Amino acid sequence: MTMKVGMRELARNSNILDGYDYVEVEDKKTHEYKGLFISPKYADEFKAFLEEKIAKNMQEKLDRIEEFAGKGRIHERFNNLTSREIREKIAQEKYAQ
Repeated sequence: MTMKVGMRELARNSNILDGYDYVEVEDKKTHEYKGLFISPKYADEFKAFLEEKIAKNMQEKLDRIEEFAGKGRIHERFNNLTSREIREKIAQEKYAQ
């Protein structure tokens, strides 16, 4: 079951939330949508859904950035080296021949 409730009604009586799957909150004066309250039985499932969606959006943003900025991956031979050590190793390889 669902229900629409006003901000003032919710502030006066939070027991309105009991018995509903979700309750939409809107400002009755301006008819502006303010939010959504979800029943505790759906809270964990909805939280997992939101975390997955947020992670997906973040990965999409990172993928778009990587297109322009490069992969940002370091070759395996440079693992566990500082940036200074990497520069030194590249210089040695380049000028050692």
